[in-house]
Amino acid sequence: MQPDRPLFPANGLNVGLDVARCRDMSRSRWLLVAVLSTASCSHALRNTSKPPERTPIAQLWVSPTNIQQLDLFTGVGGQEYRPSTTSFRFVAIDTKGASPGYDVTDAKGVKWSVKTGVEVQPEIVVSRILWAIGFHQPPAYFVPDWTLTGGPGGVPTPPARFRPELTGYSVEGEWSWFENPFVGTRQFEGLIAANALLSNWDFKSSNNKVYHRRPGAEANLPLRMYIVRDLGASLGKSSQPAILRVTGVIRALPGTKSDIEGFEEQGFVALGENGRPKFSYRGPRRDLLDAVSVDGVVWMCQLMSRLSDRQLTDAFRAADYPPDLTRRFVKRIREKIAEGLALRGSRS
Repeated sequence: MQPDRPLFPANGLNVGLDVARCRDMSRSRWLLVAVLSTASCSHALRNTSKPPERTPIAQLWVSPTNIQQLDLFTGVGGQEYRPSTTSFRFVAIDTKGASPGYDVTDAKGVKWSVKTGVEVQPEIVVSRILWAIGFHQPPAYFVPDWTLTGGPGGVPTPPARFRPELTGYSVEGEWSWFENPFVGTRQFEGLIAANALLSNWDFKSSNNKVYHRRPGAEANLPLRMYIVRDLGASLGKSSQPAILRVTGVIRALPGTKSDIEGFEEQGFVALGENGRPKFSYRGPRRDLLDAVSVDGVVWMCQLMSRLSDRQLTDAFRAADYPPDLTRRFVKRIREKIAEGLALRGSRS
């Protein structure tokens, strides 16, 4: 992996119903009123870094000084980490997450996390774009044809995302969107905004991993890397109904994945009446985006605007998107970048 690249308690119910008026209500009608009257569950973001030992921002983001030369087809791992074989040995079924997956090894003993299903292509694209603008990402590759031995009979092997275990790092645990050492920084706000631009509506902290440098690894690598993984719920449209956002129901009908019509239909951001960004995002954990400033959005869009159409096209080509869909996705990404940059002039 290239060393200079980055790889609450909720509010209680406040239904406010007059019990006398509710005596004749059916159970279903009472529940509906309760749902509509429930206060939104809000989370206060908190920076957990302790002075004077402030967590270096390099553990989240590294300035992409060579952004216009980056190869978004091979991505952060380059050719070095790409699978050198199409034959793998079964280790276990991965039961975590919404997509079918496996843990496998190759003939060299390299361990791989394999994901199949609709999330494969958008995850590879979004991972490459986040890496290109400075955020740590693990290598990820699209493998269209592969075989699996040693597992239960009938295990399907459709096109998949292959992510290698990094020899220099171990996964230390998860990190929270709402409590972490980077809350309040422009980089953290930019990370949230970038996920919104690419329509990643799955803001679960279980997708966030802390990678810790193993003893003996290259000393110029960050001691820790805070990474947003499992980015497959992207490049579609967030569409969770307001009634479900109000009640804190997170997983119900949250949006689409790899959906060009939805991605084209949904906007990105505009300037709100309060002078803060107003996002078109309609998924869960809306309060996370409320913490993003105009400066954070513009800063991120300035970085993303430095990527060429060729580079963005290469990110989609790496995920085996057909050329016609690629052109539409790239065009809409450009338009959303322009929406973010427009905030800069809207404030003056």
